[in-house]
Amino acid sequence: MNTPSPNPASPLPHRLDPAGGCPHAANARLLARGAVTPVVLPGEVRGMAVLGHDALKEFLAHPDVAKNAQHFTALRDGEIPDGWPLKTFATVQGMTTADGADHRRLRSLMSKAFTARRIEELRPRITDLTSCLLAGLEAAAAEDGVVDLRTHFALPLPMGVICELLGVDEAHHDRLHALSSRIVATDIGPAEAVAANREMVEILSAVAAARAADPGDDLTSAMIAAREESGDGFTPQELIGTLMLTIIAGHETTLNLITNAVRALCTHRDQLDLVLAGGASWADVVEETLRWDSPVSYFPFRYPTRDLTLDGTVIPRGTPVLAGYSAAGRDTGAHGPDAARFDITRTDGPRHLSLGHGAHYCMGAPLARLESITALEQLFARFPALDLAVPEPDLPRHASFVGNSVRRLPVRLRRGSAIPG
Repeated sequence: MNTPSPNPASPLPHRLDPAGGCPHAANARLLARGAVTPVVLPGEVRGMAVLGHDALKEFLAHPDVAKNAQHFTALRDGEIPDGWPLKTFATVQGMTTADGADHRRLRSLMSKAFTARRIEELRPRITDLTSCLLAGLEAAAAEDGVVDLRTHFALPLPMGVICELLGVDEAHHDRLHALSSRIVATDIGPAEAVAANREMVEILSAVAAARAADPGDDLTSAMIAAREESGDGFTPQELIGTLMLTIIAGHETTLNLITNAVRALCTHRDQLDLVLAGGASWADVVEETLRWDSPVSYFPFRYPTRDLTLDGTVIPRGTPVLAGYSAAGRDTGAHGPDAARFDITRTDGPRHLSLGHGAHYCMGAPLARLESITALEQLFARFPALDLAVPEPDLPRHASFVGNSVRRLPVRLRRGSAIPG
């Protein structure tokens, strides 16, 4: 007797690994199931992720999707404990957690520091800092010419620039990076998460107090002045929250972008040869890296303000939703059957979404692009034969499903020509 086949079960929620790792294999499996998928976040918190390019673009600009955590049902109902590793993303006060008029108010105050003219004025400083860091690479290298490019180059460049913009003393840079890494980690314990946030707030409060006592030509001083001169300025909590968000986003994203671009070029020597020969630009490298290996994998959070149907899947009101940038960048439905191939000459397909879309599009995108293009151009002009010192699969990954990169990037510095001939 034939036994009837059971009805196909709905797919089980994807359990995001708090330890992070390379996201691309899992992303491909999830995309094969659909553009939107249920996920289990750390602490058994249920959420969803939007992975497909078209669905993500629609979601990021949807009028019924909010950023303010008052719409996060589980948080509002007291079901999210202190020390939850993703809580800062939901509760920090600033542009990334504001909607409507509040978002426009905060963004307009910040936007003056990120105009095209202001970014262009930073070009000489970025060029000088890049040259200085490159001069120190060889001194930091071991006898065999191996140096951790992430620690000695990809990190101090964006950290130095963003802290200079904010008026943060260099003495704080290393500690602020260490705390930023803990705050974006998803494998962190509750006590460590609380301690990292508390220390970050303490340092930034001291920075704000120093700038209030001795204002300078920096963004923190400008934010404090705006608060004092207008009723529409930053509240004390918004000031600290904005400083925190700007420091984290202002260096972690570019740090990962530069790191991922160097990894990509070292493992795709034909693409490196092409750009060194003038067949493509460093801007092409940056844009393809943003698509192919987004510096942010799953970014928290947005919340539907009503039950929302996206690509045939219902996302219930108040659900915490992750923006799956690394998945969208390799979505074959948008970028073609070769979406998993790194190709800096790619011209078909839509523009990537790795720096956001809609009202919350990354304000620092022009700065990140300028820093990354400058870094890559100078790095490979000085060391055109630079290569990884260990096999790429052996590089240790970020302990986070938010950031997407490796923790170290040991390279061997080589000045010889990269192009045979």
